[in-house]
Amino acid sequence: MSFPPPRVLLCVDDRPYLVQLREILLGEHGYVVVGANSASAAIAKLENCAVDAVLLEYKSEGMDAEAVAFQIKQRFPNQPIVLLSAYAEMPERVLWLIDEYVMKSETIEGLVQTIERAIRAREEDRKPCRGRVVPFNAEKGSVGESGGRSSK
Repeated sequence: MSFPPPRVLLCVDDRPYLVQLREILLGEHGYVVVGANSASAAIAKLENCAVDAVLLEYKSEGMDAEAVAFQIKQRFPNQPIVLLSAYAEMPERVLWLIDEYVMKSETIEGLVQTIERAIRAREEDRKPCRGRVVPFNAEKGSVGESGGRSSK
């Protein structure tokens, strides 16, 4: 019997002890946690590692999470980002950059559910089309061979 490979999480936080704590807690749930303490370190890890999701600390001393999320989405648009925060509300511009948001007060089980939801949503986005593909005929301005809908 073969088991699927463990999920790999990139934990972005400028405090190494929090990365280690998440490595222990999430490791107990079958995750492999890779740490990054800066935006540049996170981008380098994403360029060199297959990562299932990014776990990003919202308020870190040396990092702007919004800028980090923007850089990640700019370079890796399909990369799921889960934002961790002690704040109950987030600016809308930040919510547009992330896939999921979880409060730090959430249980580890709640965090795992949130991570899995973000990963599953991206996996669904990447599934191949299952419907019939109908070509667009630019010369006729229509869909399909028989003219289906006209664009006029």
